[in-house]
Amino acid sequence: MKDEITQEPLEESILIEFLLNESMEEFREEFMQLHPYDQSIFFEKVEPDVRMKIYHYLSPKEIAELFEATKFDGEQYDLFMQEMDITYAADMLSFMFTDNAVDVLNELGKDKVASYLNIMDKESAKEIKDLLHYEEYTAGSIMTTEYVVIPENSTCRSAMTILRSAAPEAETIYYLFVVDDDHKLSGVISLRDLIIADEDTLIKDIMNDRVVSVLVSVDQEEVARMIKDYDFLAVPVVDFKNHLLGIVTVDDILDVLDEEASDDYSKLAGVSNMDTFDKGPLQAARKRLPWLIILLFLGMLTANLMSIFEQTLDKVALLAVFIPLIAGMAGNSGTQALAVAVRGIATGDIEEESKTKLLFREAGTGLITGLICGLLVVGVVFFWKHDLLIGILVGSSIFGSIFVATLGGSFIPLLMHRMKIDPAVASGPFITTVNDVVSILIYLGLATLFISSL
Repeated sequence: MKDEITQEPLEESILIEFLLNESMEEFREEFMQLHPYDQSIFFEKVEPDVRMKIYHYLSPKEIAELFEATKFDGEQYDLFMQEMDITYAADMLSFMFTDNAVDVLNELGKDKVASYLNIMDKESAKEIKDLLHYEEYTAGSIMTTEYVVIPENSTCRSAMTILRSAAPEAETIYYLFVVDDDHKLSGVISLRDLIIADEDTLIKDIMNDRVVSVLVSVDQEEVARMIKDYDFLAVPVVDFKNHLLGIVTVDDILDVLDEEASDDYSKLAGVSNMDTFDKGPLQAARKRLPWLIILLFLGMLTANLMSIFEQTLDKVALLAVFIPLIAGMAGNSGTQALAVAVRGIATGDIEEESKTKLLFREAGTGLITGLICGLLVVGVVFFWKHDLLIGILVGSSIFGSIFVATLGGSFIPLLMHRMKIDPAVASGPFITTVNDVVSILIYLGLATLFISSL
């Protein structure tokens, strides 16, 4: 076990030593034995002066493989591209799969993108330009144009010839996409079916013509759901006339799922861009302040409510003891309902016809959990403070608060989704603060109503 723990740092130190000693052959021999992902981790860790030597020792094609093995953040892409000679960087981009090159360029300024495209070979530049025109976060923005296309009137023998020729540049060869004379998608055939078929068989006779495809304008989350539901390795992307434009592969979808999950989690926490580390306290504060200011004013509303019911609290000071309990229970139940609703929307489990069903289910859940918690609190308060009326008041308030918070926690994201607003912005802190206001209003409202009996 000790050898396993020390192996990685030892390997890194050897590589750095080779670089600092300008031992190019030894460095290349050791470095090229690493998996491209491990190469990218080493590349990311080292200091800029060390990376400058790596650029001298590796070709643009080798750096391209390293870049494709992992996903750096936007600031890192910008930094690495600035470190490289502009011609070297342009060559590297031309060796990358088109969709991956577009991912890099999307993190750079327009002037820099234009500079790289002007230097690149015309064919690579044209393919990248075509993808850059598509709106971000759509199927078009994440698709690749490196795939194998077979004419439907080809024989299996000629299809194998096409495959051998296109395979070195294709991102995947496990699916071969079949088109007609107008380049419209007409079918798909797996590599396995092609291999076992008779050489003289026409492709159109053995292809699967029930092709599942996506429009180029479809949101990337929808593409991710489709690949997940159908268990595809790739899905074709078409325009409104069914012309084949590209494919989205499963490795790109894994990046999409990670990106969307990070984004939703960030919004639920009331912050943005949590997938990258902040460079300093000023940047972190700038990202968090908007939500904190909104929550501050909502908190002031809670304080104002307390002042409205000041006379009630003065008459029965014991009521103040239970305010944190009631507000906390409402916030917890609301956040639970929010998480269920947001996840259902994000995964596509909640369809139009099941939204009402979800609301009724959450309402029933709120009634049951609120009733049980309320009865428990009545008993606890009675044995603790020996005051049945206070116990009933607190228990009733918890019952009402949990019911309203659970219903609100599921209704608010559904409403936002219908209004075309990202439901994840109904964040945990926001729901919790709103439920604080509602629960205090219910609690102190009931207390004021029955003040004469307390």
